[in-house]
This record gives sequence, structure tokens and C-alpha cells, in this order.
Amino acid sequence: MIEAETEPCARCGKETLSNLLHSNPSNGLLYCPGCLVVGEEKKPADVLPRVKVVEALDFMALQFPPRENLLAPWLPQQGLAMLYAARGLGKTHFSLGVAYAVASGGDFLGWKAPRPRGVLFLDGEMPGAVLQERIARIAASSDLEPSAPFRILTPDLQPSGMLDLSQPQDQLELVSHLEGIDLVIVDNIATLCRSGRENEGESWMPVQEWALLQRAAGRSVLFIHHAGKGGGQRGSSRKEDVLDTVINLRHPGDYTPDQGAMFEVHFEKARGIYGEDTKPFEAQLTTGPDGLQAWTIKALEESTAEKVVALLKEGLSQVEVAEILGINKSNVSRAKKKAETLGLFQDSVTIP
Repeated sequence: MIEAETEPCARCGKETLSNLLHSNPSNGLLYCPGCLVVGEEKKPADVLPRVKVVEALDFMALQFPPRENLLAPWLPQQGLAMLYAARGLGKTHFSLGVAYAVASGGDFLGWKAPRPRGVLFLDGEMPGAVLQERIARIAASSDLEPSAPFRILTPDLQPSGMLDLSQPQDQLELVSHLEGIDLVIVDNIATLCRSGRENEGESWMPVQEWALLQRAAGRSVLFIHHAGKGGGQRGSSRKEDVLDTVINLRHPGDYTPDQGAMFEVHFEKARGIYGEDTKPFEAQLTTGPDGLQAWTIKALEESTAEKVVALLKEGLSQVEVAEILGINKSNVSRAKKKAETLGLFQDSVTIP
């Protein structure tokens, strides 16, 4: 086997494949793709070939660094992912939960971070005091503290307004903050990727190129996005082209605001994971009398079965149950059978 040579980046120190390092003509130092300063003039002799091609046998003999999970099983190292949901559904609860779990080597919604990894959390809209309160509650409710870098960028601390990741110069402003960072969370696309038109695929290209540079530098990126009126992710579907994972959060059909942060988790794109790991589930954030928070999760199939049982016991018809839960009548029948299998019926139920 041919072992691929690596060298440290002169700016962030991250070990990078030698063929991905780029020379800075102003000082002769080697930078990884994520740290290379865009726009510097280069002499012809300093310009690397635009395309590098290797023979298949040589490629198969290369030893690339192992791709570990930052949050198993769906967020790998060098992974690009997006979570989207409607307004007020719990996107930032989700993104902060992921950030804290990764930085502390903890867990979130049943997903486990094998070890602490550096996180840069880019928040584009939440007031600083609210963000601070949410992180404090997560920390108070956890047995772990972040032992890897956990850095926050929030609008309230910016003297000249928030960054726009659609702009190369703003992308460069982040470079000095990326040392020791393995995961960048962009919360959210609407506030942090503002240039261009959301429905035009070309407007997304500068952000996609930035994300690919982060991946080449060994980092993962999680984008947080809004759902459109039709329920899908808002704007051009081109955003999903290079992503490994796309997750959608939805309210249960019988959701009411008094239930707080409660949503269904659906994997719409899951590269490299399958089976039980991709099955939808329901999650709810609860706060105890002591002020500590906890997430309760259950398989969506089990949750639906419990709700069907409760409504049938109230004497509702299958049609009425389907309307309340926002599911098909046939799903009510399947849920009833599942409930029977789980032993959820303590008394006999007559279905109208």
C-alpha cells in the first residue's frame, strides 16, 4: 500500500494530504484549502495544476485518513448536512443539542459523539441573551462539559453586522477562528447566506464552494434552513446536491403549542446509513420541577400507535382519528395492529 503523505497547514496546523496543500506566494508557506487566502496574486510558476488525475490502481493504493463520526451514525467527519423545518418548530434546540454533544463527547436524541470535537456555532438571528440561556440550560442538564473548542458567533457581538457566507471576503473572516474546529454549524441559511436569490441555484454556488473547501480541510458543516410553504426546504433544491444527509423536522399531526418543543425527525437523504438508523422518530423536550431539561424519544410507529389507541378508546371513528393525526385511514388500521402487538390495549376497543 502507498501511504499518502500529509503535512500540517501553516495556519490551522491540521494534517492535510500533501496534494491538497497550496503554496502562498507571499510567504512560501503551505495552507490547506480551508485556510488558503482567496484572491492573492500568484506568479505563473506558483500556480498548481487545475486538475490532478491518478491511475485507478494508484488511487486504490492510497491510504486516506479514516472517516470517523462526529455524531454517530449520521454526521461523519468531512460530512455536509442540512436540517430544515418550519418556523418555531425547534431548529435551534436541535442545532445547539448537536453542537453541545459534539463538543463534549456526549449524546443527543440517541446519537452519540465518540469523542469531543471542536465546534464553531454561527448563529444568525437569536438574541445573545436567549442563546446564552439555552446553552446554560443544556449545560446544567448534562453530566458533561465541552472539552473541545466550542465557539459562538452571534449578531449581538458584531460591530459591523453579521457575516454573509455568500461573500468570499466574509468567508475569509472566519479563517482565523477555524483552528481546532471539526464542525461548523450555520444557523441559519436565510440570515448567514444572504446574497442572491434563494430560488436560483447559482446564488448557492459560493456557499457550496465554501462548504466543499471546509470538507477538503477535514471539517464538517451542518446547515440549518427554513421549510417553504409546500413543506420542503425553502428555495433551490440545488442546496442538497452535495449533501450527505438531509433531515426534516415536522410537528405531529395532533400537535398543540402547549406541548413545547416537540417534533418528528425524518431522514430524507442519508448517504452511508440505512435500516433502523434512518427510521423516523418523535422527540419532545421536557423541563422538570428542578429546571433541568431532558429529551424523550420514541419510534414514530410506536408513538402513532399510542395516539391511535387513545383516540379509539374515546369512541372516535377511524376517519376522525385519521383527520386528527393527519394520517391516512389505512395507517390507522396498521397503527391499531401495532398497538395490539405492543399490548397497548388493556380493554377491548370497538372501532366504529
